[in-house]
Amino acid sequence: MSGAGTTRSAGFQPAGAPASRRLFAPTRGRRDAGGPRKRAGSPRSGAIALLALLALAGPARAVLPGEQLADPRLEARARHIGAQLRCLVCQNQSIDDSDATLASDLRVILRERLMAGDSDRQAIDFIVKRYGHYVLLNPPFEPETLLLWLGPALVLLGGGIWVAMMARGRSGALQTAAPLTPEEREQLARRLDAETAS
Repeated sequence: MSGAGTTRSAGFQPAGAPASRRLFAPTRGRRDAGGPRKRAGSPRSGAIALLALLALAGPARAVLPGEQLADPRLEARARHIGAQLRCLVCQNQSIDDSDATLASDLRVILRERLMAGDSDRQAIDFIVKRYGHYVLLNPPFEPETLLLWLGPALVLLGGGIWVAMMARGRSGALQTAAPLTPEEREQLARRLDAETAS
């Protein structure tokens, strides 16, 4: 079809149009001047590369270089103990894994106690005395820590009892519906007779 009303297809230009005024350029099947068309990497290869980087990265540690002890044996002891102590402002993170300021303070206190000659038990007891048993990721089962150990189970038990009571209350309300009075029975019988007759 030719004439003024013809639509132009992508990649085709009117005869005599200068190259600088081209509005559409062919894209499909186009080859660059340098050679064959390049293909982007597949999503699968990108995912594999990401997984490899994550595997090589390892767990992130928050212990800062300035906090580390010069003696490797003392530092190993500090890391071992730090993995057992909870960051008090984090969600179930050890002080070695946390970036919080309080966790950093606890790491410094722990290393000071070890440098002062405390045993592992003495260093832990010092921190527990200051911050309570909650600072331990695995607190001992004692009368003082009963709430820490039994709290989640008590909450679950209370929730289960509440759900059971609600379910029983609803089913009981359905079962204890009042029986029909003689007048209601008579009205019901009349309606049923009227519906069957029509």
